[in-house]
Amino acid sequence: MKQKKNCTAKSSGPLGEMLTPLHRKADTFKRSYRMLAAAFAMTVLLTTPAFATGGDPLAVINNLTAFIFSLIRAVGMILLGWGIVQVGLSLQSHDPSQRSQGFLTLAGGLIVTFAKEILDLITGTAV
Repeated sequence: MKQKKNCTAKSSGPLGEMLTPLHRKADTFKRSYRMLAAAFAMTVLLTTPAFATGGDPLAVINNLTAFIFSLIRAVGMILLGWGIVQVGLSLQSHDPSQRSQGFLTLAGGLIVTFAKEILDLITGTAV
């Protein structure tokens, strides 16, 4: 009668000894610890300090708002183009519900595209 061994996998070492489940857990723990230590070392060693410029802090805020409004303008232009396509398709297919949806998308695209100018008119600040 053969005895059943308690191990399931061979190691890749030179002796070819059998690994028990406890050894596999220890190897997994060592491997994950090494990966974590390497990630931490790379984070510490490869971090570059960012120095603030001596300029005006309001200039940074103005640049950020200009960037955000340019993103909003791009979304508005996409909506404007999609509205034009919807109106064109509705005129071709004679679908009044699609035509109204196209005009609403077109109007929304115009409002989003010129949101900065509309806000400047409302608040009374012209740049």
